[in-house]
Amino acid sequence: MPNFENDSRKVVKNMSKDTDKEFEKWQAQAQKELRDTPLSDHKKGTLEGIDIQPLYTEADLDGLAHLNTLPGQAPYLRGPRATMYTGRPWTIRQYAGFSTASETNRFFKSALEAGQKGLSVAFDLATHRGYDSDHPRVSGDVGKAGVAIDSVEDMKQLFDGIPLDRMSVSMTMNGAVLPVLAAFIVAGEEQGVSQAQLSGTIQNDILKEFMVRNTYIYPPEPSMRIVADIIAHTAEHMPKFNSISISGYHMQEAGANLVQELAYTLSDGLAYVQAAKDAGLDVDSFAPRLSFFFCIGMNLFMEASKLRAARYLWARWMEKLFQPSDPRSLMLRTHCQTSGASLAEQDPYNNVIRTTIEALAATLGGTQSLHTNSFDEAIALPTPFSARIARNTQLILQHEAGITDTVDPLAGSYYVETLTAEMIEKADQLMTEIHEMGGMINAVQDGLPKREIEKMATIRQAKIDSADTVIVGVNKYQPEEDAAVDILEIDNQAVRTEQIDKLGAIRSKRDDARVTDRLAALETGAGSTGQNLLALSIDAMRERATVGEVSDALERAFGRYKATPELVTGVYESHFGEADQLASIRESLNAFRAESDGEAPVLYLAKLGQDGHDRGAKVIASAFSDFGVDVRVGDLFETPTEAAGTALELGAHIIGVSSLAAGHKTLLPELITELKAQGAEDIMVICGGIIPQQDYQFLYDAGVAAIFGPGTAIPEAACQTIDKATENLRRMHNYRQARLESSG
Repeated sequence: MPNFENDSRKVVKNMSKDTDKEFEKWQAQAQKELRDTPLSDHKKGTLEGIDIQPLYTEADLDGLAHLNTLPGQAPYLRGPRATMYTGRPWTIRQYAGFSTASETNRFFKSALEAGQKGLSVAFDLATHRGYDSDHPRVSGDVGKAGVAIDSVEDMKQLFDGIPLDRMSVSMTMNGAVLPVLAAFIVAGEEQGVSQAQLSGTIQNDILKEFMVRNTYIYPPEPSMRIVADIIAHTAEHMPKFNSISISGYHMQEAGANLVQELAYTLSDGLAYVQAAKDAGLDVDSFAPRLSFFFCIGMNLFMEASKLRAARYLWARWMEKLFQPSDPRSLMLRTHCQTSGASLAEQDPYNNVIRTTIEALAATLGGTQSLHTNSFDEAIALPTPFSARIARNTQLILQHEAGITDTVDPLAGSYYVETLTAEMIEKADQLMTEIHEMGGMINAVQDGLPKREIEKMATIRQAKIDSADTVIVGVNKYQPEEDAAVDILEIDNQAVRTEQIDKLGAIRSKRDDARVTDRLAALETGAGSTGQNLLALSIDAMRERATVGEVSDALERAFGRYKATPELVTGVYESHFGEADQLASIRESLNAFRAESDGEAPVLYLAKLGQDGHDRGAKVIASAFSDFGVDVRVGDLFETPTEAAGTALELGAHIIGVSSLAAGHKTLLPELITELKAQGAEDIMVICGGIIPQQDYQFLYDAGVAAIFGPGTAIPEAACQTIDKATENLRRMHNYRQARLESSG
């Protein structure tokens, strides 16, 4: 029989504040309810390595260093402002952008009329990667996952009728940050708004691009110079503007656990502070304008604790490394966004509840602004209907839930304070390891964060696929019928045609000699030191240089960065569960080998267009490799022609395309056409990602063999893929045999 008293005392730690009589009474009741099993058997482990106990008491608070702090005072654990939401609620800042600048402008105005308080701009992938809309590499990306911005004229149209001296604007931009921010500044000038009057945030967080999101353009070293130049320019000329938004959001979306998101994000921030200091800036001249951006997932209490821990850790590390004189330099202010990765295609109205829980976690944790995702974002771009529900989620929390009545309402909770302390301890350990490596730049160049996040993403997916982690409507409690959801469809080719026409008009009216002169000055400045690249970019954009032209000038000086893909192996299968659950995959592989004279199927995983989100592709690669498939991971940002050629060279049986940016209806048919043109029509094409079911038949008609939407279990996808590859191999053998017989 278990030693129940000893086990329960370990969980409760120290019950000295309770009388012996009370403890004996509690022990007897607990033992009866648990049928003589120890309470410690009921703890729950997390991906962060934190054991959640079924009971917390006052004794758990003994010795916690972060207690007894006040909001508005260092280390700001309880919030950066003394009154927090009791004086002013968080800013409702919905992230939006699609199609053209004029279409997005109409959406912005409608959202502002409906109660939104700030604007947050999503740019399309062509803009992110520094390409104008007429570039041949972006045929499937223009206007799809954000708004297309090629010039100052587009930026002016984006904010037409929106006073930039009174509206805070956040822009998620990293790779092409110089021309985009310069275009915004010039658009403000031509609206009569000086740089000093502009308020808002530019993301400008390039380190996380090398880790997870991949919308980089230049190598790490010159990219860090760009970050420092933007910090310097805004510190001098734009006192109301946040020069950087240090983002953990994309790390969690890529699979990071909350400790990793916290430690890597704050370590990125310390690297940016060091870079600006190395460039000659005084810490207090810019640190108070730094901001952060965190993802909020479904672990309600841990997410709230994460934000509290983030503020404490930032203050302590800033104090330790940089000793600022201004206490505001220790203050962490953050925007948050609910998780896109938590949204499911299956039973999609459940996503409304998921987003509400995540929004509650963000606000209980003390975020300064918040974006709530729309329930249909696992399927397509949000519609006005779904966007309104997302926005109203925040309005209801602000006006009906009582959250704004008091500061830090979770303070003093035995559970939350213990979680906060454990998050602080574990993240601090990881930050210390990175600091001892020489900082985050060295860690990124070593590939450490990327590897660890990809491992965690693979473990997480294995737990979902094995139903160890329950996702309602996906791997348990599935609906009998899928709910029909209206989607927003963007005519990519129409948007691209309009953008190309506008580019032609701009180029026909501008003074080309002046543009050439400004671009040459920018290229020269990039190749030397002492000149601020944002100031030079503003000069070029004033003369109507385009985003692509400014990016090209910088590329001539810096080069374009290309990552080397790596494959994580041996993780998925070891965390999936019982080995016999994978028996059907082995049977499918044996059938393929029998048809192919013993060869394993070769799967070439391709990312087409400018979509750098590769979590799904990397997890598929890891899992399929564990199963025994010969997986080859392609370079990011391939064209259909390049992908077809590489697959042919590798002798691939299957090309798997991961599509998360709505370019599938353009890029997949182009890929199949290219395979036929290169004599490789026997290579089977499958795809997965965010693909609306309404598009499935279009893709099947184009020649796609299988489509795997969000929530598909990887073992199921593996069986289908291998079985279809076997059928395809058999069909091609029969076809060739018939041709030989007919020719003979």
